[in-house]
Amino acid sequence: MADEVVVLGQVARDLVLRVDDVPGPHGSAAVRTRREMLGGKGANQSVTLTQLGVPVSLVGVVGNDSVGARLLEQARSDRIDVSHVVSREGAQTALITDIVDNTHRWRYLEHIPTDVLLTEGDVFAASSLIKRARWVLCQLQQPLDAMLLATRLARDAGARVILYGAPSGSEDDVAEVLSRTHVIRANEHEARLLTGQPITDVTTAAYAATRLLEYGPTLVVLAVSGAGNLFVSRTGRQLFPLLDVNVVDTTGAGDALIGAFTAALAHGEGTRRAAAFAVAAAANSAGRLGGRPVLRWRDLAADADTLAP
Repeated sequence: MADEVVVLGQVARDLVLRVDDVPGPHGSAAVRTRREMLGGKGANQSVTLTQLGVPVSLVGVVGNDSVGARLLEQARSDRIDVSHVVSREGAQTALITDIVDNTHRWRYLEHIPTDVLLTEGDVFAASSLIKRARWVLCQLQQPLDAMLLATRLARDAGARVILYGAPSGSEDDVAEVLSRTHVIRANEHEARLLTGQPITDVTTAAYAATRLLEYGPTLVVLAVSGAGNLFVSRTGRQLFPLLDVNVVDTTGAGDALIGAFTAALAHGEGTRRAAAFAVAAAANSAGRLGGRPVLRWRDLAADADTLAP
């Protein structure tokens, strides 16, 4: 059986709209496809994990409203443990609107009230859950003080910590949270925030990854636009090129990638093969509208056999 994973991150109502063209000022456009679903990075990563056979618990916040209740019901039907998702009194559940045009470009509109972000108190209330996990996956768009506590609890209990994104806070606090990390995944914008290094190609990505390794992680995973995903450790690096797929919407690809990577590690796969699973999952997600994945272990395993024989 796979190791248990705890995910700390955003839970939101995800509204996906597909249009031919995004209108300019005072214009309008017909919506060709509309989907509403459980979303937010924390929820998307949790769905990825449970679809790949990993027991997962989600720590996040929704509003104490009808939308939040529906999202929690959906998460339970997805076999996600939401016993530590807080229903915050008086708060509105987060809303993410994803508008995708016929050239596959997307635009995000987000309403994420501050009172549906994790607090130190929320994390402390989930401390027993975090302490018994083998893997803890943290979304760094959450407040840094909450993530500092989560990573401390996880490392003190011997869990492996995976971070996704770039934290905002003092240099010392960012360094502290990175020092407790085993794996960090970032896109080009996030990597630049963390290192000050613009990512323009594989060489600059490798340099940025080397700088991040100095903080303490054993593996850095960076997106390189047009090239793929670069996995860098202290002993080497490997670029996994983007797979040739019919791209529909890339908004959920990063969540699928880090979720599948964590799932493969939780199943006992080595780093290289876990990376192949991750890249295959990201490609699968990019072929679908919205951030919610539809993944099967055997399909990803077949792709991984090709990518990392």
